[in-house]
Amino acid sequence: MLFLLLISWALFAGLLMTRVTNIFKLPDVTAYLIVGVIIGPSILGKLGIQGIGFTSFEEVDSLSIISDVALGFIAFAIGNEFKLSEIKHIGKQAFVIGVFQAVVATLCVDVVLIMMHYIMPDIVTIPMAITLGAIAAATAPAATLMVVKQYKAKGPVTDILLPIVALDDAVGLVIFAASFGTASAMISGSANVLNLIVEPILEITASLLLGSVVALILTYLESKFYSNTNRLILIIASIVITVAIAKASFCVGSFGGSFSPLLVCMMLGTVFCNICPLSGELMDIADKWSQPILVLFFVLSGAELDLSVFRNPIVIVVGIIYVLTRSFGKYIGARISADMVGSKEVIKKYLGITLLPQAGVALGMSAIVARSLGTNGLLIRNITLFGVLIYELIGPTFTKIALEKAGEITEKPKEDVNSRNKKIKAVKRKEFIDKILKKR
Repeated sequence: MLFLLLISWALFAGLLMTRVTNIFKLPDVTAYLIVGVIIGPSILGKLGIQGIGFTSFEEVDSLSIISDVALGFIAFAIGNEFKLSEIKHIGKQAFVIGVFQAVVATLCVDVVLIMMHYIMPDIVTIPMAITLGAIAAATAPAATLMVVKQYKAKGPVTDILLPIVALDDAVGLVIFAASFGTASAMISGSANVLNLIVEPILEITASLLLGSVVALILTYLESKFYSNTNRLILIIASIVITVAIAKASFCVGSFGGSFSPLLVCMMLGTVFCNICPLSGELMDIADKWSQPILVLFFVLSGAELDLSVFRNPIVIVVGIIYVLTRSFGKYIGARISADMVGSKEVIKKYLGITLLPQAGVALGMSAIVARSLGTNGLLIRNITLFGVLIYELIGPTFTKIALEKAGEITEKPKEDVNSRNKKIKAVKRKEFIDKILKKR
């Protein structure tokens, strides 16, 4: 019962908050994240009232299955942006910019934090610097996708943005593996470099292969059903089972690893949209069905944010430097690489700003670090948490502003509900009076 109460309260509170954020013209995703923080363990949860707020982070974790499935739908939707017919002219641009901006963001954070090490060696260590640099490469696809969908953004920046955000997961995994391996070796001196290189490559390869196989099966099954309702059920079942399988681990010879749920579901969406002739129509239906679960995902993401990180001055100082240097690296990296591949001026100017949001992938990396690097790992975890808190609250708004400046959000403000209802009533009243006059 408590499980259902928490879900309903999260949905209800999230929707109410959008009425408040709409006044300030903020994206809905920001409303969901803010309300998540409010009803989370850091604020309302402290009252200890069951069902009104999450009284502990364990309660938030108990709903993690919702977040896993939601990320599956998000990744599947992003994968559908990789239609070969549409990305032929931006494929090279997306690849070059996607890799380059991630590497530049990593290098910027590395350089600045290593310089801090020589100023404050007891606070910032070299392993901490290079690990935070690796985490800086990751971008949050969920928040970006929600902003694009809400405002129906369309144009050259949007076209190249979604493929780049999708690439970030794969690029981030490789950079993180190399950096984390180096950091582990520096701390313990016993890290197996071969494992640290081979296992990420195996993870990416296995994830792409699994996603492709499920997509082929899904496409075959779709051809055996003729009702859109049944086809929607197939898509939902395929995404859920893919997420379930992706949570498992695998072993190839002496090397082991786990699938990346994001990469698997992205590949599922990519292959499906390119080989299934009905993919466009079915995606529109799936998008509408998945909206409630996406609202829950962002509310839970906000509830996961621990405001206690603000109590540690080291976390705040290093966190602010991390946020600023990563933001600079993302922007300048996107700008330089866009110029290298001859992108349009609007892409050079605004793309980097849309790459600021950071969440799930970065938190996952920091969790691995926290378990493996002792005191250094816990500090890295808190700094990452601080960065995610800032990025998730301001990142979607920055993305919206950038797309507006690029001229890709052209949707007119929705007409006031009350005035629209008044007009409808007036029309109906006039029709009723006309009918009476005709009878006379």
